[in-house]
Amino acid sequence: MVNADIEIETLAEFDRVAARGSLSGYRVQSVNLLERTFALLSADTSDAVFLGCAMEPDASAKVRADGALVFPPVPDLPFDPYRGRLYTPDELFAGLVDGYEATPDAQTYAWFQETKADGDVFSSMLRSVHDDAVSDALDEHLAGARVVGVMGGHAVERGGPDYRGAAELGRTLARSGLTVATGGGPGAMEAANLGAYLAPAPDGALTEALGMLEKAPSFAPSVSDWARAAFAVRERWPGGGDSVGIPTWFYGHEPPNPFASRIAKYFANATREDGLLARSTAGVVFLPGAAGTVQEIFDNATPNYYGSRGEPTPMVLVGRAHWTGHLPVWPLLRALASGRSMESRIALVDSVDEVPDVLAAMR
Repeated sequence: MVNADIEIETLAEFDRVAARGSLSGYRVQSVNLLERTFALLSADTSDAVFLGCAMEPDASAKVRADGALVFPPVPDLPFDPYRGRLYTPDELFAGLVDGYEATPDAQTYAWFQETKADGDVFSSMLRSVHDDAVSDALDEHLAGARVVGVMGGHAVERGGPDYRGAAELGRTLARSGLTVATGGGPGAMEAANLGAYLAPAPDGALTEALGMLEKAPSFAPSVSDWARAAFAVRERWPGGGDSVGIPTWFYGHEPPNPFASRIAKYFANATREDGLLARSTAGVVFLPGAAGTVQEIFDNATPNYYGSRGEPTPMVLVGRAHWTGHLPVWPLLRALASGRSMESRIALVDSVDEVPDVLAAMR
């Protein structure tokens, strides 16, 4: 893994390093250098790597002659494969005034569908480079954070008791100093991000926000209306609390929710799911869900069972009737855990109100 100290991701960082006269060994990531020709011509750029950095032809020729690797920007893409930062809701939903179809998020999904169908190896490489860059940015963003994952179904509608419960849980976890991470989509995932977003606001803000959101209870039939309602809440309470959403274009029919302050969106769903669970070092809460949530439970249980990531992380399943009757995951999970170190790190509770204390007891 490359030391983040040698990564240059902003023009200000570039100027600071270039002023020393040497960029040797640095990785310059998606920085527009068209107005930094003199600096590039003057500095030692041997062993440097330039990823998607626009530069004048003479500057490009010079750094290549120095022995630098130059990966030029790729034209006509709706996304930056070399990006050095996580996405923000404003970035992914830019142009929402003209409808969701006009946003970079929707356009990237359309590009994904087109290139996935034609099997172009170049497009496949760009997707892989993008996802690796997002993972690097996610690790940098979460460095030192205590992350708790909140998993749940996308079908939970705004305005219902399950949505409120997930939002209250996200708010409580965020107020306790944890960083909430979700799958970044609608439903229970959005609710948990919403709760974290409103954590700095007065308690009454959540009830008011829920009233604003229930006018567009689901992303179907209109993602545009659903997203606009969320941005109205953001405008009502600007500068909300931090949380992370980790969605995927693989499920393109599910838009990312705008309440995660930072969004790590992937093309490869397997990379996204494993990365979300691996980074939830303070535990994972599983709200009632269907096939996707069941898969996530056992994706998390497997490394806990084998100890492949070290000590098992806490797993809390919410909804006794759901996980013992409707989808009887709990008996199998308990049987797997029996006699192993993960046995004391799993719990089944009736409601979200119990989760914070149970998580705290398992730390």
